[in-house]
Amino acid sequence: MKCKGLFFLYLFCISYNAQSQYYFYNDKYYDNDLVLEFGGSVGAMNSLTDLGGKKGPGKSGVKDFNIKNTHLAGSIFISAIYRYDVAFRLEASFGEISGDDAQLKSVAASTNGRYERNLHFRSSVTDIILAAELYPVLIFSHFNQDKFPSLLQPYVMGGIGYFHFNPQAKLNNNWVDLQPLHTEGQGFAEYPDRKIYKLSQLNFPVGFGAKYEASSFLNLRLELSWRILTTDYLDDVSKKYIDPKYFLSYLNGDKLTQAFLLNDRHLPGAETAHPDGIRGEPGNRDSYFNLNLKVSYIFNREKR
Repeated sequence: MKCKGLFFLYLFCISYNAQSQYYFYNDKYYDNDLVLEFGGSVGAMNSLTDLGGKKGPGKSGVKDFNIKNTHLAGSIFISAIYRYDVAFRLEASFGEISGDDAQLKSVAASTNGRYERNLHFRSSVTDIILAAELYPVLIFSHFNQDKFPSLLQPYVMGGIGYFHFNPQAKLNNNWVDLQPLHTEGQGFAEYPDRKIYKLSQLNFPVGFGAKYEASSFLNLRLELSWRILTTDYLDDVSKKYIDPKYFLSYLNGDKLTQAFLLNDRHLPGAETAHPDGIRGEPGNRDSYFNLNLKVSYIFNREKR
């Protein structure tokens, strides 16, 4: 609450000190205290989950980053920038993530059975976020309203979002939804600590970037943003193998067959592929991230 109070006090002070609604942007346009922009982006999306990764027994965070799992992503957004110091952005993003233990074949001897586990997944990802941007260089330099700031403006961002995902695995050349199969006993009475995970959840975006004012009406940005999640089931893998006999009590038809085949896909030599053997690492939450080039149009500057 104290930080929130200081933030609003800051906004009040700079509003009070403003001498007029408009001020000089350049010799052709006046600037408004509140600059609005609408734009889109194209870039790359990747993820950090239990599957795939790099050599070794599996590491947390970017140490297990594998560039092979990078996919095309994009977004559209609208934002309001107040006096260049603070901005609020509403953005919808679209992309895909994946992971595959088969990528570890060349380093299989170092992976402590992750390669032999032989799991894989893919998922489309859609999210919408509300984020705040802070421009620290401008805030702490006490920006003079009669002087246009540097064309290149670094910033940090953070906020809250809501995303949808749907992990799938390939079976007989068809992609099968994994969440309805309860592959780790989610929702089974025999595993009371494993709740059915929701395919739409909150996320918490954080990141940083740099904005370049290419013209009076065109902004360019390069931004790296990370989605902090509260789930470890982005790839449908988190805990230990279950006893497959329990599928008989909860599933039938095609789902029962798919659950038997997709719960355990191990190669020969997988020492943990048995009931109560290690399937995933619940201590490391999954996440995904974007690197995007953004282009936006400013539509409320006033001609002099």
